Amino acid sequence: MPRLTRTNPSTKVNFSKHNIFSKIAGSDNYFIVNLLTGNADILSADEGNQLSEFLKGSINNPALQKELEAKGYIMPEEDEKRLYRAKYLDFIDAREKDEVQLFFVPNYSCNFACTYCYQDEYANPREHTGREVVDAFFNYIGVEFAGRKKYITIFGGEPLLNSASQKEQIRYLLEKSNEAGLEVCVVTNGYSLEEYIDILKTGLIREIQVTLDGTAAVHNQRRFLKGGGPTFDKIVKGVDACLANNLPVNLRMVADRENISDLPGLAKFAIDRRWTLNPLFKTQLGRNYELHHCQATPNNLFSRISLYEAIFDLLQDHPYILEFFKPAFSISKFLAENGNLPDPLFDGCPACKTEWAFDYTGHIFPCTATVGKADESLGTFYPELSRNISRINEWENRDVTSIDGCSSCSLQLACGGGCGSVAKNRTGQVCSTDCRPVKELLELGFATYLNT
Repeated sequence: MPRLTRTNPSTKVNFSKHNIFSKIAGSDNYFIVNLLTGNADILSADEGNQLSEFLKGSINNPALQKELEAKGYIMPEEDEKRLYRAKYLDFIDAREKDEVQLFFVPNYSCNFACTYCYQDEYANPREHTGREVVDAFFNYIGVEFAGRKKYITIFGGEPLLNSASQKEQIRYLLEKSNEAGLEVCVVTNGYSLEEYIDILKTGLIREIQVTLDGTAAVHNQRRFLKGGGPTFDKIVKGVDACLANNLPVNLRMVADRENISDLPGLAKFAIDRRWTLNPLFKTQLGRNYELHHCQATPNNLFSRISLYEAIFDLLQDHPYILEFFKPAFSISKFLAENGNLPDPLFDGCPACKTEWAFDYTGHIFPCTATVGKADESLGTFYPELSRNISRINEWENRDVTSIDGCSSCSLQLACGGGCGSVAKNRTGQVCSTDCRPVKELLELGFATYLNT
């Protein structure tokens, strides 16, 4: 950008309300991002300092103003409103064509007694899913989501319990999925993966999500069998078995203050085991947080930003972590890997749009965060069809245009209003904010991926 000059207060300009401008962590440089226009720039310390002043007033630098206008950082208010409406309509049209993820829970039973389980208070009225419930589920999604791209995720509880009846249920679910031509993901604790390999190989498996919360000593303190007993070694064998049989694995670590320091150890374990070299292996890191009822040790929980600050600090001393896990830092990783910004995010909550959940009791729920919670049921698909249209509409209509707290926020198109379930837990209203620390995450992300 050209060198900036002092502003003339009489020359007013309209800086876009969607500009995200801040200093890069640990650097003298700055960044400016605008998701509405799709532009991002890194500014030198001098440019950034001067622009900080100009954002408070006006510009008397025609060359600078011309460049800012060309990239949409300065835009007439009416033009910005028209572009916002056009981009919003594009978003809605694209979402109508997006793939739908349909969760099915065959049981809420589990062989683990994890220290942070949020389902431990759920009622479990029946042990097993009858075939008639599975048939009703496939009949329902065949009609309700006809013509839509979709896939199924088998969820729990723990869906891969090592019993003959459970294996038969999973085998039948995969059989019905094959008949419908639908790919399947499985979310499992991984303890019985070895025993399920032959069954899983019969399905169109998109991925198997497995959780390891660190190396053996740390993981076994958090994710142990009911009645006690370690689980790490058996899960590792299950991951090996999946990869050896061409079943994709998504390894997840659930992080809080108790185990985040072991992220380098888990990364090195996966690297040494050569998992990270396998194209069928990927990872994710989830934040342990309060969902529905308090955790046993709430002081261990990170906020969103404090978690990523901890990861950023670990990366400084252990850069090889990036070979195992690359944190998104909001849109930073996407920008670094693709060379452009993602489309504006007008809705960060997929519930009742591109995500639905169903369980073996015949109930319908908005998403995985709500499935199994009786007061979140939206109706039933078995034994009879019933739907609470007003509650469904409440979830369907939630986006940044309907949430009061989003309307004037410069971060709305990166945040999308956040998670509806978390927002409802906090305020009692689906259509309320679950704010994301976008600017702070970008400060860390630009430092990690882009400040070169």
